[in-house]
Amino acid sequence: MKITQLPKEFIVAQPILAKLEAAGYEAYFVGGSVRDTLLGKPIHDVDIASSAFPEEIKSLFNHTVDTGIQHGTVMVLNQGTGYEITTFRVESTYTDFRRPDSVTFVRSLEEDLKRRDFTINALAMRYDGQVIDLFHGLDDLKNNVIRAVGNAEQRFTEDALRMMRALRFSAQLNFNIESDTRKALIELAPNLEKIAVERIRVEFEKLLLGAQAANSLKIALTSKVMNYLPGPAIRNWSLLMDDLEHDQASNYMVAWVHLLVRAGFDKNQLQQFMYDWKMSRDVMKAANAVVPLVNNLKNITVFDIYQAYDHHNTLLEVLRLTGRDLETIQRISHIIKMLPITKNAELNISGGQLIRDGVIKPGPLLGNLLKKIEYAVVIGELPNNYEALKKFAKEYLNGQG
Repeated sequence: MKITQLPKEFIVAQPILAKLEAAGYEAYFVGGSVRDTLLGKPIHDVDIASSAFPEEIKSLFNHTVDTGIQHGTVMVLNQGTGYEITTFRVESTYTDFRRPDSVTFVRSLEEDLKRRDFTINALAMRYDGQVIDLFHGLDDLKNNVIRAVGNAEQRFTEDALRMMRALRFSAQLNFNIESDTRKALIELAPNLEKIAVERIRVEFEKLLLGAQAANSLKIALTSKVMNYLPGPAIRNWSLLMDDLEHDQASNYMVAWVHLLVRAGFDKNQLQQFMYDWKMSRDVMKAANAVVPLVNNLKNITVFDIYQAYDHHNTLLEVLRLTGRDLETIQRISHIIKMLPITKNAELNISGGQLIRDGVIKPGPLLGNLLKKIEYAVVIGELPNNYEALKKFAKEYLNGQG
C-alpha cells in the first residue's frame, strides 16, 4: 500500500532518503513512526534504516554525529534536525537478555526487519510513502493484534523487555496479544528479573497511561508477569483494574500515586516499594505527600492540605480516580483555593526581620516561633500582615518566659 498524505515530519526528511537512493543504497522510514502514521496517530521520532554502512553514510553527508556507530547508527543533521540512520543489521545471541553480543551489517532489508520485536513495528516505508510489509504487519494493524516477528520465544529471549512492550502496546493501542506471543510471555516471564528496573519502569509507566491499561494488567496478572516485577505487593493490585477501566491518569506521576493509594502500604512498605522501583525523587515526594491524605480523608486538616500544596493537582486527580464523592473533592478544592499562603516564603515576616527589630535573638527558639506563625496563618488564626505577626511573636515569647 501507499500513504499519499505524509505527515510533515516525513516530508522534511525525504531529501535524506532520496540522497541515499541516488547514491545506490536502499533507505526507508521504519518503526513506530510508520505504525503510528497508519493508525492516524501523531508521530515523534523519525527513524531511518539503510543498506549503506556507517562510513558510507558519513561520506554522503556533511554534518553527522556518531551516536551509536558500533551498532550501525549515525545521526545526520539536516536544517537543524537530527535523523538517526541505522544500517541494516543482523544480531548475535543476547547473553544478558537485553542487547546483542555483536551485530553484523547487511544489505538486506528483510534480514533487518526480521530481528524486530512485533510485526506492527516491522514495517518500512519509502520516501514516496510506499509501505513495505514483509511480515503481515498491515493485517495485524487492521485486526488489532500484537504478534511477535517470527518465533515469539526467540524474540523474548533476545530481549526480555519485549514482554513489557507487548503489554504496553496492548494498553496503548487496545490490541490483543496473539496466542503464541502470549504463550511465550507466560513461559519466559521469569527472564524479566534479569532486566534493569529502570527499563521496566519506563514501559510500565507507559502501560499505566494507556487507554486499556486495565486489560493489560489483567494479562500481566494471569501470565504471572507481575510476579517478576519489583515489589512483591504489586501482584495483589487486581482491585485497581476496575478503576482503570473507567478512567485513566493524565500523567505517570498521578498513575503511580493512584496505584500506591490502592496498594494499602504502611509508611515503611511505601518507602521500600518506591525504592525497589527506583522511582524519581519527584514521584516519591508526590507519593509521600498525597498517599497519606487520600487514605485518611476523615481526619484531613487545612494544614495537611497546605503541606501538600505543591502536589494539589495530583491530590485532586487521585481523589477523582479513586471514586471519592464530589462533595469531598469540592470541599478539598475549596480549601486549596482559600489558603492564605501556599508556602512559608509568602509569610509577611521573616526571622531576619524579627532579629533586626529586637524581637528575638538567633537560635532554636526562632525556628519554633516561625513554625507557630506559619501554622496560625494557614489555619486562619492570624492575618498575614507584619504588625499582627510581630505582635503574635512577642506574645508567644512572653509566654515562653
